[in-house]
Amino acid sequence: MTMTELCAELRNYFDRGLPRCRGDFVIENGRLKTGDKITLLDGQFYRIEGSVFNNGVHQYGSDDLIDESFEGSVRAMAVPPSVIALLGKMNDWEDKYAEKVMSPYSSEDISGVYSYTKAQGGSVNNGGSSGITAFDMFARELNKWRKI
Repeated sequence: MTMTELCAELRNYFDRGLPRCRGDFVIENGRLKTGDKITLLDGQFYRIEGSVFNNGVHQYGSDDLIDESFEGSVRAMAVPPSVIALLGKMNDWEDKYAEKVMSPYSSEDISGVYSYTKAQGGSVNNGGSSGITAFDMFARELNKWRKI
């Protein structure tokens, strides 16, 4: 899961009144060139809108963007460390349970005669994996940051 997906789910981009800069931007060698338009700190999250290839949340200083020029906006974000840590926990949970969550079966038995039980819902821990996501598992912690 990415910070873009998490912020979209929360409907919270943690802008806290930080500046949004509109205009023409260039991404070169995988990095956003800000010039004197907006100040971003190394490691700070920011949101791009209006790009063909790079809309979403990114971390300043990384070089994972697709080179392009675009007219749009860049907005600085102030993502709390606890939200960043929670995203890490959610990704760990997804890594651990991805195979089970994606399976349409809650149990399979291959000893003797093959049999299976279809998932009916519920939690991964009680065998019903259908439809359970990291958002479901961490809902209580996420609700504190959710905007309506």
